[in-house]
Amino acid sequence: MNQPHTTRMNGAQIILKMLELHGVSHVFGLPGETTIGWYKEWRANSGIEFVLTRDERTAAFAAEAYAKITGRPAVLEAPSPGVTHCTPGITEAFLSSVPVIYFSSDIPVNQDKKHGLTGVDQTRLYDSICKESFVLTNARDIPFLIRRAFRVATSGRPAPVHIRVPINIFGEEAEITDLYAEPDYSTYPAHRPVADHSKIRAAIDVLLAAQKPAIVCGQGALISKASDAILELAERLQIPVGTTTPGKGTIPEDHPLALRVIGGRGGMEYSNQYLLEADTIFFVGSNTDSAGTDHWKLYGDPYTKNFLHLDIAEAHVGNTFPLRVGLVGDARATIEYMVEILKAEHPGLQRTPLDLNPIKQTALDKVFNSNIPMPEGTISPVKLSQVLDRIMPDDALVTSEPGVSAIYPSALLTFRKPGRRYITNYSMGALGYSVPAGVGAIYAHDGPVISFTGDGSFAFVIGDMETLKRSDKNITVVLTRNDTFGWIRGEAILLDDVDEPWTTDFGRVDYCKVAEGFGFKTARITSEADIEPILSDAIANPGANFIEMMVPSQDKIIPFVPNWVRVARAKNLPHFY
Repeated sequence: MNQPHTTRMNGAQIILKMLELHGVSHVFGLPGETTIGWYKEWRANSGIEFVLTRDERTAAFAAEAYAKITGRPAVLEAPSPGVTHCTPGITEAFLSSVPVIYFSSDIPVNQDKKHGLTGVDQTRLYDSICKESFVLTNARDIPFLIRRAFRVATSGRPAPVHIRVPINIFGEEAEITDLYAEPDYSTYPAHRPVADHSKIRAAIDVLLAAQKPAIVCGQGALISKASDAILELAERLQIPVGTTTPGKGTIPEDHPLALRVIGGRGGMEYSNQYLLEADTIFFVGSNTDSAGTDHWKLYGDPYTKNFLHLDIAEAHVGNTFPLRVGLVGDARATIEYMVEILKAEHPGLQRTPLDLNPIKQTALDKVFNSNIPMPEGTISPVKLSQVLDRIMPDDALVTSEPGVSAIYPSALLTFRKPGRRYITNYSMGALGYSVPAGVGAIYAHDGPVISFTGDGSFAFVIGDMETLKRSDKNITVVLTRNDTFGWIRGEAILLDDVDEPWTTDFGRVDYCKVAEGFGFKTARITSEADIEPILSDAIANPGANFIEMMVPSQDKIIPFVPNWVRVARAKNLPHFY
């Protein structure tokens, strides 16, 4: 490192320079009185693009999605009046292992004790959903603390770091001698520790002895960018690979060894059944949560099979299933080493080739050709996913959220190239995610972005239709509408025998008119014949597009949710699985 030199700067200038040194190109946020001192220097001295949203909640979700797609820590900022609004996005990032550097401006330190307007203990508020939460108390410490923020956020299990900036710090001047970044922490994972070598060899022995093994990848496999290593391991040992919904796309889904999505949120019968019958399960980058395991029932009696688990977070390893071998380390680095051992020590290994494509195609054809009658005035979401799967460009990116808008694409869309191109929020599962994730996606990605949302979720984020339109980028919002909070309605009727879930239904809205008011090109799908031309036209249009389609609620046509499907079969209700 070059000999440090001294420069006099104010707090706002120091923050901007440190972000530039870390390669930050976008910041998502919303203005406030407590942040004006930052903006003043920003406009004059920095080329970092400020992505103005219409809600701090939206900004937080946009930053989380941006970090998922780019593989770089995202930067979020919010003023003190809206500091509480960022909690949903920061919580999703925390549970999804996504690094977000979150700056919240504040009134001067201790002014909250005088009941200064907008004063709240921000540090305590965010301490439970961030790896660290600290306060900038003087300008001189800013370089050190920002380096620490990037280092903490991107190493180990990635997660958000919160930085509280009292208003006076932006204008405070200091002599700075340590204006530098640590390049390792400008991307994530910052470091790739390999799991214990003896445990790696033990895991290999278990996999070699297995009669019917399977690999199950969570989103940690995508975070680690482990696709190539996992595919090489799977091909060498001829082991099928399934993914949780957030892990979708870890390997190409048309590969002969791809089981596609498994579990309780988009897993199909053939893939879930394969795991039930497997004798060995190797979890990679999965926290084995309720959604990915059908409430931990997916594998049957856990004492009848062998479980292996690899994760960077030691707290996840063996958390819910008894393990033969637990491995703590980076997914890509560890599996690359496993492959090297197999090459060196088992050079003549021969395994019977597997090809799951016929059973996958049979299962998909069964769904696509089922032609279950839809309730009057609704269109099958299966047909929507079927058409999109056929026409979706290779460079398209899809965002979705809980409900109809995610379940059908999770099960039926085929991502033929590996990587994180399907963005969901199935760690926390809050409504109102897909459109904000679309905001993050259009700044992180050059191809078309398609955001699936439901009308329950859309009402949370309608204001940021203006953000999407202002971006002048290629975005298509697809609203699957049923005039109800359909997931809760389905849960109430199917699982709790509620005859009339009066808490879930709401009034009709002409969403196309709403979207037109924001300047979107709009269309309404009213028949199956409309789907392909309307979708094709929207994706080809480089601007902002909005499509509305009426779909049945989840209690009318039951989607790919195993515990619902079990009830549907018992009651002879129409369902997909």
